[in-house]
Amino acid sequence: MLIRIAPGVKGVQELEVQQKDTATAYGSGLVEVFATPAMIAFMEMTAMKSIENLLPKGATTVGTEVHVKHLRATPVGHIVRCESNVVEVVGKKIVFELLVFDDEILVGHGHHARYVVDKAKFMSQL
Repeated sequence: MLIRIAPGVKGVQELEVQQKDTATAYGSGLVEVFATPAMIAFMEMTAMKSIENLLPKGATTVGTEVHVKHLRATPVGHIVRCESNVVEVVGKKIVFELLVFDDEILVGHGHHARYVVDKAKFMSQL
């Protein structure tokens, strides 16, 4: 499988924080703010979507590592923006730098690794 993804590929996604995205809804806290697990899922989605059109036919990516810091609370109703940047490609492993903003305020950042897999083969091995 030939991977044609190089460092520098960028992606951006926006999300309006809803009740389902809160720490209370996730069970990860007792406050009605953007949950850390929701932020991580948002980061993973942004990374995945940034490269999905560059993958070989039949391929997808699976997340394998997440290293993040959640710096600031974001209330329900706010729009958060995630920016991803491919910083390293080693074989089938793709590493992303991720930044999450509420307006222009940095609320989270980190790195995330994904591996390119043949979707049918991957699913047949479960």
